[in-house]
Amino acid sequence: MARVGGVDLPRNKRMEVAVTYIYGIGPTLGKLVLKQANVDPDTRTGNLTDQEINRLNKILHEYKIEGDLRRSVAMNIKNLMNLGSYRGLRHRRGLPVRGQRTRTNSRTRKGKRKTVGGKSKG
Repeated sequence: MARVGGVDLPRNKRMEVAVTYIYGIGPTLGKLVLKQANVDPDTRTGNLTDQEINRLNKILHEYKIEGDLRRSVAMNIKNLMNLGSYRGLRHRRGLPVRGQRTRTNSRTRKGKRKTVGGKSKG
């Protein structure tokens, strides 16, 4: 297993796919990093040489990935909450932040439905 950017990459995947297992690296940035490191995107992770791994690590060191990126995102959200901005309030209440409707849907943020008792006809 190749350890790149502090992450163990899956053994028999193509590098183009395997590099996206690193938090903060998607398909586009992954291709760019592989091109900069002069690594063939079609090679399997298990077939990487030590020099290629070192080149990848050196280039990935320039980007904010994994723990640094997670910490940065968490600090940004915490800052919004401390400011008392609308987005911060939505984060605090566990509701959708980006303007989605909440009358129906939004179950991902709100969690399982809490049933409210029905009215009796009496």
